[in-house]
Amino acid sequence: MKFSANLGFLWNDLCLPDAIRAAKAAGFDAVECHWPYDVPAAEVRAALEETGLPMLGLNTRRGDVGAGDNGLSALTGREVEARAAITEAIAYARATQTRAVHVMAGYSAGPEAHASFVANLRFACAEAEPHGITILIEPLNRHDAPGYFLQTTEQARAIIAEVDHPALRLMFDCYHVQIMEGDLTRRLTDLQPLIGHIQFASVPDRGAPDHGEVDYADIFATIAALGYDLALGAEYKPVGKTENTLGWLDLTCRSTQKAP
Repeated sequence: MKFSANLGFLWNDLCLPDAIRAAKAAGFDAVECHWPYDVPAAEVRAALEETGLPMLGLNTRRGDVGAGDNGLSALTGREVEARAAITEAIAYARATQTRAVHVMAGYSAGPEAHASFVANLRFACAEAEPHGITILIEPLNRHDAPGYFLQTTEQARAIIAEVDHPALRLMFDCYHVQIMEGDLTRRLTDLQPLIGHIQFASVPDRGAPDHGEVDYADIFATIAALGYDLALGAEYKPVGKTENTLGWLDLTCRSTQKAP
């Protein structure tokens, strides 16, 4: 298995270029981030080129966080802001050779929100496709993000079918899916054709994947058996220093190397 360090949570006490270097030193195969926009893209790209790590993904801005925003693309009446955030994210992804942009939906509900999200995703796909960038949508669980528009993989599947664009894919976060739907093995198998990226963390505390109700050794084996060979995103909240939470990575890599 290959693994990507999500630098929104891991080494988030370091500036982004130094966090990229720390991920390389720890043995990760790739990195991803949340909102890198305060760091000049040239500095991020230099760190990526120095380490040889690809940047797999970044998020569109959330909007006015102080006012409670957590994404803009499913918010009726805020299409101008949503599309500006999409354009900004794609430009940053191009400058850093980032492979995917997660378009955040935001807190909303109802048919008008659905229509806004679909229209903004079509805009995002049209903007991203010429540059080979994937657009991702991610269901978030109702406990961590109550009121978030996109909550289940079935809702995401229907939206992907409606948008009907090859650039649009599902971000399958095992943590969120387990809380909302469970049955991870069957859902991974069923949704594999739509999946553009996979993330993970322990459930229910969103810690390192070495405890909790999900047996990640089994989940990683399932993913490998499906033929999915892209790096999996470690998007968990470390307790203490990130370096002290990476025993799972060493065990997983050694186990993979010994497998026939």
